[in-house]
Amino acid sequence: MNKYLSIPELRRKGEYYCSYQERCHAEVYKKLKTYTSSNTDINEVIGKLIADDFLNETRFSESFVRGKFKNKNWGKIRLILELKKRSISKKNIEIAMKQINQNIYEAKFKERFNFLIEKFKNEKKIIMKKKIFDYFNYRGWEHEIIYNEINKL
Repeated sequence: MNKYLSIPELRRKGEYYCSYQERCHAEVYKKLKTYTSSNTDINEVIGKLIADDFLNETRFSESFVRGKFKNKNWGKIRLILELKKRSISKKNIEIAMKQINQNIYEAKFKERFNFLIEKFKNEKKIIMKKKIFDYFNYRGWEHEIIYNEINKL
């Protein structure tokens, strides 16, 4: 495979890469870097992708937050850390976090909490509490919320 593509070829690769899934700038940069070593060419292509609305970090971060919250049950802490890891700006993170309604957030927590109580009902109380805490901690839920519910057991 030709390791150094021209700008129009890079642009087509970038458009295809961004057309079937929302991407952040860092992901597109990394992908285009596999096709050329010229940062100037990559930055030009990324600029054109942004101008043509193939690449939009606000749209990416909103989609990311909705998807990971809904499908992977991630809490706000994990969502923010993952967006920061992808070099998303603070402003875009704030906009994306508004995608989560607080009432839905709390209802999702209660639903998962009750599911875990049922799942671990045959365990000793202390082991059950630890497993529930570990589950929510790994997924980035706030410790205060977790402790409040665990202490009610």
